[in-house]
Amino acid sequence: MGKNKIKLFDPVIGKEEKLIIQQVLESHFWASGAGTGRVGEFETKFNEYVGSDYCITVNNGTAALHLALSLFGIQNKEVILPSLSFVSTAHAVIYNGGKPIFVDVDPDTMCIDPNNIKKEISKKTRVILPVHFAGMPCEMNEIKELCYEHNLALVEDAAHAAGATYKNKKIGSHGDAICFSFHPVKNLAMPTGGAITLIGNRSKKFYDLLKSRRWCGISNRKGVTYEVNELGWNYYMNEFSAAIGLAQLQKLDQMNKRRKEIAKRYSREINVDKKMPFNKECSYHFYWVFVKKRDGFIKKMAQNDVEIGIHYTPIHKMGYYKQKISLKNTDLAGQRITSLPTHPNLTDSDVDKIIELTNKFV
Repeated sequence: MGKNKIKLFDPVIGKEEKLIIQQVLESHFWASGAGTGRVGEFETKFNEYVGSDYCITVNNGTAALHLALSLFGIQNKEVILPSLSFVSTAHAVIYNGGKPIFVDVDPDTMCIDPNNIKKEISKKTRVILPVHFAGMPCEMNEIKELCYEHNLALVEDAAHAAGATYKNKKIGSHGDAICFSFHPVKNLAMPTGGAITLIGNRSKKFYDLLKSRRWCGISNRKGVTYEVNELGWNYYMNEFSAAIGLAQLQKLDQMNKRRKEIAKRYSREINVDKKMPFNKECSYHFYWVFVKKRDGFIKKMAQNDVEIGIHYTPIHKMGYYKQKISLKNTDLAGQRITSLPTHPNLTDSDVDKIIELTNKFV
């Protein structure tokens, strides 16, 4: 690719990020497991933004999933999740001693299909773990009803969905624990970061547990003394990430608005048999289309300085998780799904080019 290549992902950086990083650098206070400083400020503001009861930050989205699932005692229990996701979604189940049960996705949204969840609920099921794929909100009302009916916990993977909504309420204010990722490619970008938002009667108890577990199990800290009563992990967020997150949060809705404008054009102007639907509640982390001759398409787009991705190879097709199961929609997606850029740094001419080349090469 040349110097003017169109990247698949690209964080939006302004003077705000540069200024606040300089302030953190000069403060000499760069990190604290206690979650004070800008980490605490980001937790408060993100909690207010999504409308949750509590928010706890961590160092990445995988850590968020790991800790969230640790709340629900899934050792030797089953967790229902889609196979069409980043592998961390399944890894987090394994970290906690659980068993991932993969189900198929809806063919239109690529989000987990509630009808397929019903078929897999057993006496061993403990958690339903939907993924808001590419920022498209899952059908939460049906999933919540299943959780209520079978006394299951609801942990959401919202790694793609910062700023997305469902029924006009922000993602992050629905399930028991909702996990976010703030990697540099995400809608709200940080060098590294994640968060868990908590809802419901148990949210204060969960918050206290997670605050300890994210920092090596440390609790009851008074001055320089503290106690450790359970196993924890070194998962706290640093001040640099939180500072950038504060700057990014102020413009998240505006950045997502631009993503939706781009996605609306793709949905209207790209001529393929199958593509991501337009939904004003989606955050459009990326925009997917199905391409039959995918490798050739990606190569031709690269030759024209447009970076294309694949999200994802289904988890049940990977060596560690290899299973001989038939997930019709997921299997087809694994062969054809292709990701187009939607980041706000795209100009109108960039979008014109992506549409023109996609229509030419698919």
